[in-house]
Parts: sequence; structure tokens; C-alpha cells
Amino acid sequence: MSRSDPTSLPRPEFNGLLFLALLLASCGATFSAGCRRAPEGPARVFLPSAAGEVAVRVEVVRRPEERERGLMYRRQLDEDAGMLFVYPAEGRLRFWMKNTYLPLDMIFIGDNRRIVGVVKRAAPLTEEGREVDAPARFVLEVNGGFFERHRVQLGGEVRFENVELTAW
Repeated sequence: MSRSDPTSLPRPEFNGLLFLALLLASCGATFSAGCRRAPEGPARVFLPSAAGEVAVRVEVVRRPEERERGLMYRRQLDEDAGMLFVYPAEGRLRFWMKNTYLPLDMIFIGDNRRIVGVVKRAAPLTEEGREVDAPARFVLEVNGGFFERHRVQLGGEVRFENVELTAW
């Protein structure tokens, strides 16, 4: 068959089915779980402090391989930036600083979005496990000293903006 042969062209109903299949397949790439629209704009976490809220621009990690890597190998983190680790369910979480060059504060947040604990100024390049005495579903890593500098309130409620909370 040649290109000019009309019998070689796809039928209109096939084009419609193909379009529908492509639309459904792309749903996972452009939308989050359940085909809801993915958050738009920068992801931010707002922490309660003595002076009001403190905003942190965050990189959100929700998959096991992303959480495992975390901030490893990074040499710099802006003062108002951090990484938010999202887990599928609340539980006892333990972190290490292997291949992490920056001292970090680790702010543990419960499923109820309250700060349940903090590890302050975790020493870089160590494999010692760091955890708090309460279950958490989220951990926000920021530069070491951030928690004290901004007088973040332990037990205070955290607010998320443009953060997809589904995790695997």
C-alpha cells in the first residue's frame, strides 16, 4: 500500500480510541494519584515560630529511591530551602548523614501536621541513626541551626502549600 492509498489511513473510530488511550496513559505523568491535578507553584512548608510563620521552599521526595538519596552529595542549601520527606503512613523514622556534606536540622512532623520532634545540627558524613521519640509521617531537612534561628515551635502546626502528600 502506498501513502496515497485511502485504505491505509486509520479509521476515525481508531483515532478516537487511540486519543483516549493516550490521554489515560498520560494521566499519570501530568496528574497525581487518582488523576487529580498536580499542585501548581512552588512547594512550601510553613513552620510555626515565635514571630509567626516561617516559609521554607521544599523539594518533595515521596518515592523510596528519592528518600534514600535525600540531600546526599549536596554542597549547598539556600537558607530558605529544604527537603520534605513524605512517607505513606506515620511510623518511627530514622535518618543518617551518609554522604551528606551539610549539617542539618531534621524536623519530624506527625500525620496531624504537628512538629513531634527535632534533631538539631546533625553532623555530616556519619552513619549514626537519628530519630525522635514519636511517630512521624514527614521529615523536613533544613540547614543546621535553622530551628533555633527561626525559633520554630515544637508541637506547633505545620502548613503545606503545593505539596503532593501521596507517597509510596
